[in-house]
Amino acid sequence: MGSLFAYFFHQAGYAPWLLDNHEGRVDAIRREGLTVETHAGKHHISLPTLTTKPEEIGQVDLIIIAVKAYDTELAMEGAAPLLGDKSVVLTLQNGLYNIERITRITGKNRVLGGTTAHGATQLSHTHIRHAGSGETVIGALPGEQVLQVNAVGDLLNRTGVKTRVTDDVNGALWSKLFINAAINPLTALTRLPNGEIAECSELVDVQRRVVEEACAVAKQKGILIHFPDPVAKVMEVCKATATNRSSMLQDILNGKKTEIDYINGAIVADGASCGVAPPYNQILTRLVKALEIQQNSQS
Repeated sequence: MGSLFAYFFHQAGYAPWLLDNHEGRVDAIRREGLTVETHAGKHHISLPTLTTKPEEIGQVDLIIIAVKAYDTELAMEGAAPLLGDKSVVLTLQNGLYNIERITRITGKNRVLGGTTAHGATQLSHTHIRHAGSGETVIGALPGEQVLQVNAVGDLLNRTGVKTRVTDDVNGALWSKLFINAAINPLTALTRLPNGEIAECSELVDVQRRVVEEACAVAKQKGILIHFPDPVAKVMEVCKATATNRSSMLQDILNGKKTEIDYINGAIVADGASCGVAPPYNQILTRLVKALEIQQNSQS
């Protein structure tokens, strides 16, 4: 996702910096450039402005965090030298509570959260596929005053990333959460692309129950889901991204840790805190974590 957004900025005439902790990837992109597959074909761009050393970048206006949820604090600590007095941090990550974890490092009134329907599949260090597109929604948590929120929205729109500013970022995050919760673990466990999940009646029933549980937890917490029919929305997303391999399936296929604790696991944890039991989300969390253990034992 970091490479994808760098591509968007580059195509709009900006020269974005990429801060990465993977020296091999940095060296490869510096040497070979970045290839991005879109519906319009392949595009090759040069991205010389990337580094593993934040001191090479200096202070910036906007930091976009595009790491896995379990690396949020580590990434923000590494990016701390980029913070100036007026710097803003934007997280478009999967899962819950990334904003809060970042705020503990940056301080208040400078962190925006949100969701994006854009997706990316990493084919190699230097090659990604734009795997899905749609609206991006950003906003600040209740009680936070991030004065630059409209400016950030305008900037993203200028890069071609259709963006809307919301006063209810928690509702946006939960609305994206139940989509991820209903799709990602099932693709990881079955190794099926999104569209084939939607064609299996047994899996569709599991998706429905996962969504119903997530909505029950959200209701108990006073969070408004932004879709009138959440189950239908999941089916719509599955069909719109039929050939896509979810990020969780990509993690499993690449032998990496997943974000299950921050997606279905977050629904389980929040359910426990507000007295709502979500058994389907709990089972999926345990099954994916067992799959991770199996993958680690075989590596």
